[in-house]
Amino acid sequence: MNKFFKLQERGSSVSREVIGGITTFLAMSYILAVNPQIISDSGISWGAVFTATALSSAIATLVMAFCANLPIALAPGLGINAFFTYTVVHGMGCTPAFALTAVLLEGLLFIILSFFGIREAIIKSIPPHA
Repeated sequence: MNKFFKLQERGSSVSREVIGGITTFLAMSYILAVNPQIISDSGISWGAVFTATALSSAIATLVMAFCANLPIALAPGLGINAFFTYTVVHGMGCTPAFALTAVLLEGLLFIILSFFGIREAIIKSIPPHA
C-alpha cells in the first residue's frame, strides 16, 4: 500500500491515511441522509436515492484513489440536487424522469467534451482576470 500510493514520498503513513479516511467519512456521512431527503421530495424513492448516493460516492472516491492517486473523497453536491428538486421538478413542473434524463444527457455531453479536450480549451480560453 505504501509503494502504490507513494505515502512516504508524500510525507504520510498508512495509519495517518486510515485516520484521515475515517475522519473524512464521518465529516461527509451527512450526505447519506440529506441527499435522499432532498431528492425524495421530487417523488423518487428515498431508499433508491440513498443507495445511489452511497454507491456513486464509493465508486467516484475509489476511481479518484486508484486512477488519479489522490486522497480526495467525492459525493453528490447538495446545491445542484436542491435545484433539481425544487426548481426543475417543483418549480418548472417537469417529471422526475424527464429531469433525470436531462441530468444523464448533460453528463454524457460533459464526458464527450472532456474526451475531445473541448472542456479544457473552453476553460483555457477564459482570461485569468475575467
